Amino acid sequence: MTPTLTALLCLGLSLGPRTRGQAGTLPKPTLWAEPGSVISWGRPVTIWCEGPLEAQEFRLGKEGISGPWDRQRPLGPRNKAKFSIPYMTEHRAGRYQCLYLSPAGWSEHSDPLELVVMIGTYSKPWISALPGPVVTSGGKVTLQCGSWQGYGRFVLAKEGGHHLTWTLDSQRHPSGQVQALFPVGPVTPSHRWTFTCYGYYRSEPQVWSGPSDPLELLVSGVSRKPSLLTQQGPVLAPGETLTLQCHSDVTYDRFTLSKEGTQDLPQRPAQQPQAGLSQADFLLGPVSSSHGGQYRCYGGHSLSSEWSAPSDPLDILVSGQLPVTPSLSVQPGPTVSSGENVTLLCQSQIKMDTFLLCKEGAADPPLHLRAEYRAPWHQAEFSMTAVTPALGGTYRCYGSHSSSPYLLSRPSAPLDLGVSGPSGGPSPPPSGPRSPAGGPEDQPLTPTDPGPQSGLGRHLPVLVGVSVAFLLLFLLLVLLLLWRHSRRRKA
Repeated sequence: MTPTLTALLCLGLSLGPRTRGQAGTLPKPTLWAEPGSVISWGRPVTIWCEGPLEAQEFRLGKEGISGPWDRQRPLGPRNKAKFSIPYMTEHRAGRYQCLYLSPAGWSEHSDPLELVVMIGTYSKPWISALPGPVVTSGGKVTLQCGSWQGYGRFVLAKEGGHHLTWTLDSQRHPSGQVQALFPVGPVTPSHRWTFTCYGYYRSEPQVWSGPSDPLELLVSGVSRKPSLLTQQGPVLAPGETLTLQCHSDVTYDRFTLSKEGTQDLPQRPAQQPQAGLSQADFLLGPVSSSHGGQYRCYGGHSLSSEWSAPSDPLDILVSGQLPVTPSLSVQPGPTVSSGENVTLLCQSQIKMDTFLLCKEGAADPPLHLRAEYRAPWHQAEFSMTAVTPALGGTYRCYGSHSSSPYLLSRPSAPLDLGVSGPSGGPSPPPSGPRSPAGGPEDQPLTPTDPGPQSGLGRHLPVLVGVSVAFLLLFLLLVLLLLWRHSRRRKA
């Protein structure tokens, strides 16, 4: 550091009466810092003061310190001066101003430059978006800065060409942490929306924490939504490898994946398996409880900040997270004829809020039914009407709690359902209501109210009754004919 600037920082700065009296109406200079005004502790910083070509001398000072100005001549033929701080500390943070001397006298002061030091011993805050980092074009979002360290204020900084900042007082959360809520919007895809936040104490407004991890908002638009699928099926056991594939018949350049309730938005470049198609794989395994949740994906183009409309949601369920093994049984039995009604009963003596039924090898989401209590069982009845051979296969059921719907119990023992088709023709299609609202249209099962059995077993009592009535009627007819015949003979 130059001796004059050292003296400035130690003794301070002020303009004496004679200097202030010489100040005229010349245009004020421009003051800035490189690489920026927020500097890590121990790093160098350069302050530049720029004026007109006729400037002969520049002076720099720090607010709140009385003493002489630091003086610098313009560099060569240029109209600006360089002031170097080789080692940034909290003592060198503060508000700076500069002015210049020209043949016409002293200029006005520059606008103040706030020089901030980031202290590594301060814990960096975290940043999140409420309700999430995906925002529809034109929508609004709330950014939350928080920390367990008792900062008095938080600063939200937006990265980009214009480095904008906002400052809010912190509020104490019931959990004990401090936080500040920054409303942002309307959000448009005209540029990127990347934010960081800092914390500081009110007594030291130029001494900040390090920056939070950056948070980028994803702006979704109306272009055609991609599809999201998994080859492994919707229910996975811990340790399995999970790969989610986002694909589209639009030639997107990139895809991103979002999980409900999280802030991460991993991106992958798009691959083109054939002309007009694009896709990307997201490898998420090995599976643990943290992978359970609802996912969506978006497609984007390299030259645009706007993303597509979201894909339909995909639920990933993780089994073995509850120490419960339900039982699964079938009525009227594990082998039925096509066209009969079948009921699969999932039960547990430990309380479950919901039961799920899965068919092995099916890509469709599991069926969900709310559990009912029939002492001593918590249970759900999954009914199918007019079954076909296509519904035959291996089934398992699981239980879950409403507080963590994506974390399931251990699977029940497998149940093999066999459906034999009628001879002489194809099996009739299954009938009955569609799947519950909100689920996919094609489900492996169709939940209905439990009803009587179908087929021969269902109609046997009726057939027996009709046969007996027919026999009695026949006997009465025979007796009537015999009686009439005997009367004629007597006549």
